[in-house]
Amino acid sequence: MKKLISILFLAVITITAFSSCELNDDNTVSYHFELIPTESAVFPESFVLGRTYTIKVYYKRPTSCHFFEGFYYEKNLNVRTVAVQTGVINANNCTPLDEEPVEATFDFMPTGESSYIFKFYKGKDQSGQNLFIEYEIPVVRQ
Repeated sequence: MKKLISILFLAVITITAFSSCELNDDNTVSYHFELIPTESAVFPESFVLGRTYTIKVYYKRPTSCHFFEGFYYEKNLNVRTVAVQTGVINANNCTPLDEEPVEATFDFMPTGESSYIFKFYKGKDQSGQNLFIEYEIPVVRQ
């Protein structure tokens, strides 16, 4: 599945590069990855142990050269740190965007009986420290 997503992403970048972004002298597309702020996320009020939930995440693309690549996801005990990861085409003609938030989703299945804390990357403060939006979701038995 990851290979399919990667192939589709590269196809989108290639098509977009030929239609709207400049190419390097050797006709290759140059890009890098960037984490962008999460606007919000939607969770159920609680999780039932062993059930799978689709978590909705909302973000804004900063420029026309930013494309959704997936999620950075880190787990540490019951804490999940999540960030929206984008591929960014290195081009001089990227235009700033002021769009409504875009939705992306991921699936989550609780495997423990304690609450889960989700920390979504929100950006950096003035001193360069990471900021997070935190959600705590209890796990209940059914």
